Amino acid sequence: MSTNKKMVEHLQQYGVISSEKVARVMETIDRALFVPDRTPAYADCPQEIGYNATISAPHMHATCLQLLEEKLQPGMHALDVGSGKKRGIKWGELGLLGGSLKRVITSLYAGRAIGVEHIPELVASSINNIEKSAAAPLLKKGSLSMHVGDGREGWPECAPYDAIHVGAAAPEMPQALLDQLKPGGRMVIPVGNIFQDLKVVDKNPDGSISIRSESSVRYVPLTSRDAQLQS
Repeated sequence: MSTNKKMVEHLQQYGVISSEKVARVMETIDRALFVPDRTPAYADCPQEIGYNATISAPHMHATCLQLLEEKLQPGMHALDVGSGKKRGIKWGELGLLGGSLKRVITSLYAGRAIGVEHIPELVASSINNIEKSAAAPLLKKGSLSMHVGDGREGWPECAPYDAIHVGAAAPEMPQALLDQLKPGGRMVIPVGNIFQDLKVVDKNPDGSISIRSESSVRYVPLTSRDAQLQS
């Protein structure tokens, strides 16, 4: 696959992408801007990006976006934990999915996407990548913002969130993220150590929690900055 469009068409052909909106968003955000040089950007596999971090395979981006799509409407708030591990690509996709492409182009997006990453260099890289992408107007307007912090603690300042995406595997469900999920909201998070499941967490209107397993997955661990750099 030599182009971003062909990558998306491949995922549609094999039934990974069924949502037209997710397809448009993934076509708009060129994956080649978010992977290291001389990397096969459009291959459907994870890519190493330094600091013992990876950018997830395109099929996982599509899966998570589709699971969160109904919660990412104009005016809603989203949190992306581990944005730097994806070099900002999921952060930008969440922002674009939260508004129509026309709103993105005219920078009229009314919601907000927050990214949290504990490696400062990956935060800087994410911002630089977004500035070169179709999501740049959202960054300039402030609809997208990126912060250095421990993603396990979320970002309370902008809580509660309609949608939370976690891009690394937690050994157990983080209570701080559950607390920051809005009633009616959804979180998608890989949970486990050696064996991991992608969990879909819905907070019901009464505040109770419903959890189901979407699929078995393999992610890097959601851990401290020091532990990540030493792994």
